[in-house]
Amino acid sequence: VQLQASGGGLVQAGDSLTLSCTFSGRTFSNYVMGWFRQAPGKEREFVSSIFWRTVYADSVKGRFTVSRDNAKNTLYLQMNNLKPDDTAFYYCAAHHRAVDDWRVWGMGTLVTVSS
Repeated sequence: VQLQASGGGLVQAGDSLTLSCTFSGRTFSNYVMGWFRQAPGKEREFVSSIFWRTVYADSVKGRFTVSRDNAKNTLYLQMNNLKPDDTAFYYCAAHHRAVDDWRVWGMGTLVTVSS
């Protein structure tokens, strides 16, 4: 499986941004997909995941929306009302629905939110 995230950039606080992650190598619909982020000097943290249901970190709930298009093998993260604290490298990740650990990671895409 290969993942490629894109869509990062420099935005101002309050702006919106949509990240995409393309998936290849296996049957996309069999995989749980997720977004993680890592800010400078901080640990990587969970942001959101999607399979049968969606899950969000409390810090992004109500502002971020995860979705997937199984026909396009693509995962999305719509980020609204961005805050400077959202500044981080964002990574997409995947694991087969039969396992519980995140085994596949893409390269990160940088989101910078200025105040």
